[in-house]
Amino acid sequence: MSDADHHKPFEHRRLLVVSTNYAPELTGIGPYAAQLAEHWAASGAETHVLTGMPHYPSWRTDEGYRGVWRTAEARAGVTVHRRRHYVPTHQTALRRGAFEATVLAHGLLAPPGGRPDAVISQMPSLAGGVIGARLARRHRVPYIPVVQDLMGAAAAQSGIRGGDRAAAVAARAERYALRTADLVGVIHESFVPRVTDYGIDPGRIRLVPNWSHVRRPSADRATTRARLGWREGTPVVLHSGNMGLKQGLDVLVDAARLAPEVRIVLMGDGNQSEELRRRAAGLTNLDFLPPAAADEFTDVLAAADVLAVTQRASVLDMSVPSKLTSYFVSGRPVVASVAEEGGTAQEVRRSGAGVLVAPEDPGALLAAVRKLVEGPAEADALGARGPEYVARHLSREAGLARFDALLTEVLDGPQGRPRR
Repeated sequence: MSDADHHKPFEHRRLLVVSTNYAPELTGIGPYAAQLAEHWAASGAETHVLTGMPHYPSWRTDEGYRGVWRTAEARAGVTVHRRRHYVPTHQTALRRGAFEATVLAHGLLAPPGGRPDAVISQMPSLAGGVIGARLARRHRVPYIPVVQDLMGAAAAQSGIRGGDRAAAVAARAERYALRTADLVGVIHESFVPRVTDYGIDPGRIRLVPNWSHVRRPSADRATTRARLGWREGTPVVLHSGNMGLKQGLDVLVDAARLAPEVRIVLMGDGNQSEELRRRAAGLTNLDFLPPAAADEFTDVLAAADVLAVTQRASVLDMSVPSKLTSYFVSGRPVVASVAEEGGTAQEVRRSGAGVLVAPEDPGALLAAVRKLVEGPAEADALGARGPEYVARHLSREAGLARFDALLTEVLDGPQGRPRR
């Protein structure tokens, strides 16, 4: 029997979590939103989630939800309210704006019934932040936005077409959502300066890092490589997750072209996947794989020689990839092709489980890969620091406890008194 069965700190509370991404999505923000909501349900709260239709990272609505306008479903003790929205298969500022507008309109027009005791939203999306703020204000209850990415900065830094114009609009929406909050959660300290620039008192900001939400690898590494067709003696560099603009995955395509003896694997999906396939046409040492199933995901990561995280050089303070927690669990060394002053670089340095190279530089990335391949003992030692870092700082128990403390703080405040 779990501790939550013995102690239900949020019993008789009703919580609303607003997150455009949610289970059954397996990557990005969805798994964190689901595990958080399920944890609070197990802690006694009547937990509701307002979310969209599953679409990430493919940016295509899952087949089972196509044509669905509204639905409510029960998942692991949580009532999940889904609302239909536009899903752009290709990203431009205008299309992203349409996505946010439809999420916002449907969420505000048809929110879940009943008065919550607190509203918690995951940002992005911008719409989710605004919906959370508006619903909390409507019910006069505490509001906590959790900053997973900063969309104003993302629009400016990611290279999306029309991003400069969209950045100002996104920043205004973020400012509104954050300034109305009782407390603001951020997943990394690199977000704090920009959040405070929005006029948020630093005393209202709480650090709530993401945790590792996947199991440790268990399959035999050689067996997994054989199943995937990765020959022994051929170095495998794997990137897992979203294939979007901010990832700058062209660097891996260019690396494959420069080093035919190295196998580059892009596992996942995203709005840039078709463009990357066109760019990689004719390369026999570059593979595209669909997202791995949850029960084999970390086994695939562990079968690679090197795990790659890449970002455009302009990406500084708007995102820390959620894939890093899974990479660290796998026990393989990380090569991070990212700006050295950004939050992603900070996290790789802190873990001690990887090396940094200049972003958008395939030669620098390949030099780091070759050094690790030629020094397997060093590579193994580097990779071993990942699980150690997870155990010390990124366990699920520690991550959920931080959210419990955040929620308890607002519920114990003047706006958070129990309903009569």
